[in-house]
Amino acid sequence: MRLGAAVAVGAVALLAACSSTPGPTASTSPAGSSPAGTSTPGTSTVSPTSTAPATSTATPTPTPTQSCAQRIVAGMSATERAGQLLMVGLDANAARTSLDALVQARHLGGVILLGGWHSGSARVEATTRHLASLAGPSTANLGLLLAADQEGGAVQQLQGEGFSTIPSALDQTADGASALRSDAARWARQLAAAGINVNLAPVADTVPDSVGRDNKPIGFYGREYSNDPSTNSRMVTAFVKGMRAGDVAATVKHFPGLGRITGNTDVTATGITDRTTTTDDAYLEPFESGIRAGADLVMVGSAIYSRIDPGTNAVFSRPIVTDLLRGRLGYDGVVITDDVGKAKAVAAVPAGERATRFVAAGGDIVLTASPSTVGPMHRALKAAIAADPGFAAKVQAAATRVVDLKIRMGLARCS
Repeated sequence: MRLGAAVAVGAVALLAACSSTPGPTASTSPAGSSPAGTSTPGTSTVSPTSTAPATSTATPTPTPTQSCAQRIVAGMSATERAGQLLMVGLDANAARTSLDALVQARHLGGVILLGGWHSGSARVEATTRHLASLAGPSTANLGLLLAADQEGGAVQQLQGEGFSTIPSALDQTADGASALRSDAARWARQLAAAGINVNLAPVADTVPDSVGRDNKPIGFYGREYSNDPSTNSRMVTAFVKGMRAGDVAATVKHFPGLGRITGNTDVTATGITDRTTTTDDAYLEPFESGIRAGADLVMVGSAIYSRIDPGTNAVFSRPIVTDLLRGRLGYDGVVITDDVGKAKAVAAVPAGERATRFVAAGGDIVLTASPSTVGPMHRALKAAIAADPGFAAKVQAAATRVVDLKIRMGLARCS
């Protein structure tokens, strides 16, 4: 399915030199030693396919065919690969061009609009059109993921003329799943018309009755569909399918669930330990349903789960990201963090280490609301790539998942 065509402005001629011939192996571009890599992105040098001598009766071993995404990533420098794993926030009060140098110098993969864009779709569209125009050699010829938090209720970043007023998740259940799917498709079309190609919604968290509004990240704001995971599963499925029908990528969050804590990970590091959730918990059902419905991304939260990986924030936890999400639930798509730029839950961890620990855990896109953290994160990723072949392989796999998503969204292509 082609998603986000409206923001492909400026992303023309994407990766035109990728070979489609099975067999040859693409050579990897040299790793850049500075933010501005000197490799030619999207091109590959191929060596001839060897053949057995004429007198041999042995059958040559076939070379596995690389996917389009693998060929693109093979042609990227380490600097470019690291940049594709970073998404930075553009505040509503900042100048439209304020991130230009950062996006281009660090080869960034995406931008999220934050801070409340309440003056209508025209301003949003002008901003996303400008951001999309940055796509080119400095972004490895890949279009940008342009995201928003458009859940509804207290969390609707884009408002004003051109955007419907979206009710809270609790109220979205009133007319049932079929109506929600239709509504979500309409909201997605509004986002796509304004140049947004990723919605960081729906919320798949379940808040038990016993916690209710004492749950500060979700229940306090009515961000959950209900206190029943089965109901939430139906609504999450409807929202995901509606978003995708409207050509916007959907994101289920905040894995493995924020419903049983009291502290809001954005503003505190206390009250953020969940002592109940397990790897076979019923509260995982809405996430599984969202994945089955075709969720394009899964967002991992920053809470701590003492019965899964004691003392470790979920975004840094291999047992949660790799073993549970990718292994037990079978999700092989893009995994993104909740904000790890300003969030108090991870503030004690140096900015660069937040990025490297997430990727080491099996994640893909590091989302930061703070542009000042992008440099340290990018440098840390590059240093880890250079120092550790195992980590370099993780970055290559993560970048391949990101590029594969961009191909499906029409933001990259092989010819």
